[in-house]
Amino acid sequence: MFKNHIFKGLGLVLICAAYTACKLPEVAQRAENKSVPVSFNGSQDTVSTAGIQWRNFFTDPYLISLIDTALKNNQELNITLQDIEIAKNEIKAKKGELLPSVTYGVGAGLDKVGRYTSSGAGDASTEITPGKGVPEVLPDYRFGLQANWEADIWHKLRNSKKAAINHYLSTVEGKNFVITNLIAEIANSYYELLASDNQLETVKKTIELQSSALELMKIQKQATRVNELAVRKFEAEVLSSKSLEFDIQQDITENENKINFLLGRFPQPIMRDKSSFTDLVPATVHSGLPSQLLANRPDIKQAEYELAAAKLDVKVAKAQFYPSLGISAAIGYQAFNPSYLLRTPESLTYSLAGDLAGPLINRNAIKAEYSSANAKQLQAVFEYEKTILNGYIEVANQLSKISNLQKSYDLKSKQVTALNQSIDISNDLFKAARADYFEVLMTQRDALQSKLELIETKKQQLNAVVDIYHALGGGWK
Repeated sequence: MFKNHIFKGLGLVLICAAYTACKLPEVAQRAENKSVPVSFNGSQDTVSTAGIQWRNFFTDPYLISLIDTALKNNQELNITLQDIEIAKNEIKAKKGELLPSVTYGVGAGLDKVGRYTSSGAGDASTEITPGKGVPEVLPDYRFGLQANWEADIWHKLRNSKKAAINHYLSTVEGKNFVITNLIAEIANSYYELLASDNQLETVKKTIELQSSALELMKIQKQATRVNELAVRKFEAEVLSSKSLEFDIQQDITENENKINFLLGRFPQPIMRDKSSFTDLVPATVHSGLPSQLLANRPDIKQAEYELAAAKLDVKVAKAQFYPSLGISAAIGYQAFNPSYLLRTPESLTYSLAGDLAGPLINRNAIKAEYSSANAKQLQAVFEYEKTILNGYIEVANQLSKISNLQKSYDLKSKQVTALNQSIDISNDLFKAARADYFEVLMTQRDALQSKLELIETKKQQLNAVVDIYHALGGGWK
């Protein structure tokens, strides 16, 4: 008869477990798309520049020194390093959940039961020692160990640990992504600073030229060859150029402070070589294959680890629907008198119990958690696909930009050469009374504008090389 009750109880548990498993809510499923085009804009490169270490990619010693300082002091990078430590501790916590938990306890107390209760009536008729009854107030002394362990029969805890590992790997790739962003931002800001230096030098030389032209206009006015309008026009042009000089100086200050911020320090001068900017030749970049982005770009690998973690989180949430098996055990000593506390086996106490429990009715909270885990998994899939698409488009854009900027720079160089020659020609024609002052003025203005644009194009060329190195996933190795 007793065995029949056991089998009936076990059968009821199995029926409840089966019912729980069969009633899981339906969720949307989607496989991630890892396919990418076979090449970038028809490029035949099979080796990617991303494999070059940043110290070998950049050759300016001042820039290398700045990057070195930033990698030690940048606050955002240091914050990300702490995220890695947090993720490490999360793995340790998840590993601990797989092991039994053991606690110790020491206690003392007093216990008085009512006389007209089953316990009180029993104590009243019992002798605690020969000839001595059980006192109404009974002391209680105890110490011992207690252990609890959940058997991971559905891999809930193991999947949770694996998810924590993937989150950790994601934070490592996140740190690498911060490094690539940091290096690219410093390099771009450095080249912007050099460009501003050269623009400032160009404006200063132009002011000298315009000032000489202004003096010439004043002499020509005294000779009645030009009127006061010409003098005022040239004077206004000089003042405009001097105003531009202060605008560029402000840009230099802001760029220096931007770099100092990235380096984690208060404003101070940025050491650099101002003289060789126009002679800088952008590095040759090899795009490699689009499939190499999956291994080179930290943000893509970060998204991949987050997707793997999201899949495991779904399994963990699904396991909540199944019954869990818990085992608990305790052993220790307990007595009403300290002198009896260590008597064995009289004062020895122990227990061993197991329980199987699972959700049966009103599982809305678990269903909601499971549905949320699936929604987050779909988000991770879309994020992964978006990151791959973004990476490919960034590289394709920068390859096209490098090509077009080189063509633009060649044309602007010819334009500057032509306008520099035009300045001498216009001055000679003006002195010979074959050109008016307005032609001289416009020639100088056009020449200044073209020189500033040439410097800007050189900066864009250097920035484009940095950006494609970053887009290919270079800089973190």
